[in-house]
Amino acid sequence: MKNRYLFLIGQIAVLSWTSCGKKAKPNAQLPPTPVSVAEAKKAEAIYYDQYQGTVVALNTVELRSEVSGFITGIFFKEGEVVPKGKELYEIDRRKYIAAYDQAVANLSSAEANLVKAQKDVDRYTFLQKQDAVARQTVDQAVAAYETNKSQVAVAKAGVVSAKTDLSYSIITAPFTGRIGISQVKLGAQVTPGTTLLNTISSEHPIGVDMVINEQDISRFYELQKRSTDSTFKLQLSDGITTYNNPGKILAIDRGVNNQTGTITVRVQFSNEDDILKDGMSCVVKVLNEQSGNRILIPAKAVSEQMGENFVFVSLDTIAKQHKVTLGPHVGTNVVILTGLNEGDKVITDGFQRLRDGGKIVLGNPNAQQAPGGQQTKQGK
Repeated sequence: MKNRYLFLIGQIAVLSWTSCGKKAKPNAQLPPTPVSVAEAKKAEAIYYDQYQGTVVALNTVELRSEVSGFITGIFFKEGEVVPKGKELYEIDRRKYIAAYDQAVANLSSAEANLVKAQKDVDRYTFLQKQDAVARQTVDQAVAAYETNKSQVAVAKAGVVSAKTDLSYSIITAPFTGRIGISQVKLGAQVTPGTTLLNTISSEHPIGVDMVINEQDISRFYELQKRSTDSTFKLQLSDGITTYNNPGKILAIDRGVNNQTGTITVRVQFSNEDDILKDGMSCVVKVLNEQSGNRILIPAKAVSEQMGENFVFVSLDTIAKQHKVTLGPHVGTNVVILTGLNEGDKVITDGFQRLRDGGKIVLGNPNAQQAPGGQQTKQGK
C-alpha cells in the first residue's frame, strides 16, 4: 500500500513540474483583414418609382341595336379601324321603310284636312259678317280647324319617330376607332338594348390607369401641373421593352377608396403606332423627385442589420461602420441619401469578417492570411 501511495505522489510531482516549466504565451494579435474598397462618388442618378398599370381606351362603346329584327348586312372587317359614321350593321329595313312611308302619308292627309278646315273657318267667318250663318257654325268650324291642327302635329311626330326607327336599322360607328370581333352573324335576330353586336374603342390617344396610395395624392396633383416629357414612361408587359412616347396625367379620380386607401390616376399616352392595346398590363415609371446629383456606391457594399443598413468605411488601416439611408438602386449601384460623404472609401468585399474599428489591409479578400502576414490564394 505504501508503495502505491509513493507512486501516485511521484506522478503528481512530475505533472506539476511539467506545467510550471511551460510559460503561458500571450494572445496572438489577429492579422488585419484584407478588403477591397470603392470611392463614394456623386453622379447624375435618374430613377423612377414603379406602379402596376392597365391600358384603357379613352372611349369605348358597346354596339347594341335600338330596334328589333334580323341582321341583313355586315359592312366591316373585324379588327379594322373604322372611321366615324361608317355603316357597320344593317337590320331588316323593310317594315321600317313601310312605317316611315305610312307616317309621311298620314302627315299629308292631316295637312290636307287642315287646309280644308282653314278654308271652312274663313268662309263661315265671312258669312257670319253678312249674318248669313249662325254663330254656332263658325264655332264648329274653328274647333274642327284646331283638331286638324293637332292631328298635323301628331302626324309630324309620327314621321319623326318612323324616321328615327328607320335610321336605327343602320348602325354606324359613333367615332373613329378599332372594332372588335362581331358577336352576331348574318341572319341573327337582335333584341333592342339587349343583343350585343360588337365593341368599338378609340386607340389614339390612349390611357393607362394606375393605383396610388392616398399619401401620394398631393405629389400627383403637382405632377399634373408641371410634368415634363421625362416624368412618365412605360415598360411593356414583356418586362424588357420601354415605350418611347412620354405621358401626362389626364385625370385623377374623384375620391379615395375607403377600403383600400388608394386612388386611381389615369395617364395619357400617344399611340400612333397602335402598340398599346386596351386591357394590356404594363408598368408605369414615374420620375422620382429625388433624382439628381447623388452619392452612389456599389450596392454590394451595404449590409442589413435589424432592419437598418450599414457600410464600412476605410480610414487608412481601420474600418469604421456607418449607418446609411438608402435611395433606389441604379444598375449595380445604390443611392445613398444620408450617412456618407463624397470621396469616402467604402469596403465592398471582405467586410463580412469585420467589426467596427477592426484593422484592415487592401488586398484580395478571398486569400487566406498565412503566418507572417503573407497572403495565399484560397483553394477552390
